[in-house]
Amino acid sequence: MIESMFHLKENHTTVRTEVIAGITTFMTMAYILAVNPNMLAAAGMDATAVLIATCLASFVGTICMALMANYPFALAPGMGLNAYFAYTVCGNMGYDWRVALAAVAVEGVIFIILSLTNVREAIFNAIPGTLKKGVSAGIGLFIAFIGLQNAHLVVNNDSTLISYVDFAGTFHTQGICAILALIGTFVIAVLYYQGIKGSILIGIAATWILGMLAQAAGLYVIDAENGFYSLYPSFQLTDFTKIGETFGQVFKADFSNVSIANFIVVLFAFLFVDMFDTIGTLVGVATKADMLDKNEKLPRIRQALLADAVATTAGAVFGTSTTTTFVESSAGVGAGARTGLASVVTGFLFLAAIFFAPVFTAIPGFATAPALIFVGFLMLGAVVQIDFNDLTEAVPAYLCLLAMPLMYSISEGIAMGVISYVVINVCCAKTKKITPLMYVLALLFVCKYIFL
Repeated sequence: MIESMFHLKENHTTVRTEVIAGITTFMTMAYILAVNPNMLAAAGMDATAVLIATCLASFVGTICMALMANYPFALAPGMGLNAYFAYTVCGNMGYDWRVALAAVAVEGVIFIILSLTNVREAIFNAIPGTLKKGVSAGIGLFIAFIGLQNAHLVVNNDSTLISYVDFAGTFHTQGICAILALIGTFVIAVLYYQGIKGSILIGIAATWILGMLAQAAGLYVIDAENGFYSLYPSFQLTDFTKIGETFGQVFKADFSNVSIANFIVVLFAFLFVDMFDTIGTLVGVATKADMLDKNEKLPRIRQALLADAVATTAGAVFGTSTTTTFVESSAGVGAGARTGLASVVTGFLFLAAIFFAPVFTAIPGFATAPALIFVGFLMLGAVVQIDFNDLTEAVPAYLCLLAMPLMYSISEGIAMGVISYVVINVCCAKTKKITPLMYVLALLFVCKYIFL
């Protein structure tokens, strides 16, 4: 039965290899179980409910990928997209998290429709490759900046807007948290360099453990009034009733204070970022696994994109931000994964993780900060593929990646990139390389600034 479903012999793999690879993928992705609840809690959502929703969405998405496309790709709520959800849509823009979930749900439905046709691939091909790299690098900087804030390493400053923490003056709260977060970042970097599987998760755990030791030694002092709580976990059963805090809440979104135009802007930002994140990941991981055909295309990409779209829609119903294909799937591929059987293993491990919800939700923000900082570094790597000798390509990508962290918004970075790409290339008489869709996108973003 397993052979007929996953074609192991045809893909030159075994059950043992797939199982080990599936576990490896889960280990490299498990940090999302600590990071995602922490992030979305900033949007006003219940952390336990978000963790359960994260596990369920990851399970559904990964199993869909396994059964529909037979690829060893795992899915979970995406980094960058959860940051946009919590800090831009619900933070800067001030929308209720139920409205943000509605945008994610609509995005998923649109992607389901697009994935049944060739539209999604056509849209992807219409956007310049350099700008895609700028988006990826910009998200990396944005995530890293959030990580530095969560680590209490970067703080508000009246004269310079932001500055580094006063280590001496706040040593027992912000100071020690910043130091431990830096240590955690170094731990992840060293382990990742050594090729240790699950290095990001190990870094989070190491930072947390060091924090508990610091609390026991009196170096870390509880100050609940300012948000510094006990670092010790509460070993109790998962409160499964908490899922009611987020499950189905997407259908209760209140749009009375939300204009259609603003909702479309939010929706488009989710669509744009998720589209390039997903397709880029699929192609990147497939290339490493030597899955591309002679025309450098990924077979069954429509099924893979459809699985991703279904996961996004299901995740919104469960109560989490956009669910997408994770680049950490490459760790499983590196361990030998070649079929959906590895994804089945990863999916069921996510489902089992629900029972450990109290442990994951107790992890403090400064312990997950190293993961954000390091994942930001990995995403920033796309910048080296930008041709800085061609200013008509490089400047738009530069403005895109610069705007995201400084404007604290992924969508603003995308807008800057699209508008500048069209304007610069038109002025430089290079209109032939601008697709019709790019003109439409640029016009929409200009209208946003004029009328919104």
